[in-house]
Amino acid sequence: MDQKNRSAKIITKVVLMLSLVSLFTDVASEMLYPVMPIYLESIGFSIVLIGILEGLAEAVAGLSKGYFGKMSDNLGFRLPFVRWGYFLSALSKPMMAIFTFPAWIFSARTIDRLGKGIRTGARDAMLSAEASAQTRATVFGFHRSMDTLGAVMGPIIALVFLYFYPAHYKTLFLLAFFPGLTAILITFLLKEKPVATRIHKVRTSFFDFFRYWKTSPKFYRGLVIGLLLFTLFNSSDVFLLLRLKESGMDDTYTIGIYVFYNLVYAIAAYPLGILADKLGLKNIFIAGLAIFAMVYGGMSISSGMIGFILLFFLYGIYAAATEGVSKAWISNLVNKGDTATAIGTYTGFQSICSMLASSIAGLLWYQFGSRAMFLTTSLAVLLVIIYVALLKSDKDINMA
Repeated sequence: MDQKNRSAKIITKVVLMLSLVSLFTDVASEMLYPVMPIYLESIGFSIVLIGILEGLAEAVAGLSKGYFGKMSDNLGFRLPFVRWGYFLSALSKPMMAIFTFPAWIFSARTIDRLGKGIRTGARDAMLSAEASAQTRATVFGFHRSMDTLGAVMGPIIALVFLYFYPAHYKTLFLLAFFPGLTAILITFLLKEKPVATRIHKVRTSFFDFFRYWKTSPKFYRGLVIGLLLFTLFNSSDVFLLLRLKESGMDDTYTIGIYVFYNLVYAIAAYPLGILADKLGLKNIFIAGLAIFAMVYGGMSISSGMIGFILLFFLYGIYAAATEGVSKAWISNLVNKGDTATAIGTYTGFQSICSMLASSIAGLLWYQFGSRAMFLTTSLAVLLVIIYVALLKSDKDINMA
């Protein structure tokens, strides 16, 4: 009973509402994930143009996360950034279906990613403020579970819809607006809490988050360097799906195993967050990296259905053990008034490194084959594990 009451206090109304917002937003986004490349090709986009589109969109999201995170800290507000960020992402879905010429599609996709950049730091700071240093991994784990549940529901909705209405891609884009709208409406159930005493008239420069990097805690910088080194070898999940296709799996199996991975991720994120708070964030994070290295090593040798199912199960465990835990860990290392800046700076650099990672992986695959790419990544991540394991801090708790 005591444990139940303790859990109820950890998952506050704000945590629950923000988690539901992320769930519905991910339903909208993941409804379109399986069909986005097909839709873009159907309206005349080449593979090269699709690559440029996604690269530009991710660059916008990455560079804006640090800027808007710093702005949120400077102004002392969170909720306006959260609402506007989710609003822009919801608006971008029907925009993709209204017109099909390239400039418009580029604009719609960029608006979607800009929305992510606006909301990420402020939202994660709101989640962090609802927890203590001893419960942050639990809170972020619960949020990741709900968010990823949307990534399970979205593709299933899309598959069912396209089964009954094949090739009705524009209609699907229009339908995706409604879960996005639901997410926005939920944000109006939240109330703003004072963040800290800030100088509200301070102007935020686009490069202020770079300046924050210079003045941030030493261990924060050391941890983020380790996280970014890992990101440089953590290429897009598309390569994992391409490995399935290379092994002869059909489209239904490929999408199905993607849904399976997200389901494992959704189920495991919350309990692993609780476990991280008990056993230590560093321990669980390193375990997650070790599982990642195992998965990529396995991808270099596996070719059977059972093997791939096991590897994607482990991949879901890896994601659950690292994504929310890393943000909780960062939150525990910085002043409360700098939380959005710290997380925004990290996720901004992370987006840029993710682009480089996919380029590196694609080059390795092209030059030496898929097995060499996966094995190289696995060995590189073992070195990252050693780096993170050697990191030491005298102050591994929130300084606020």
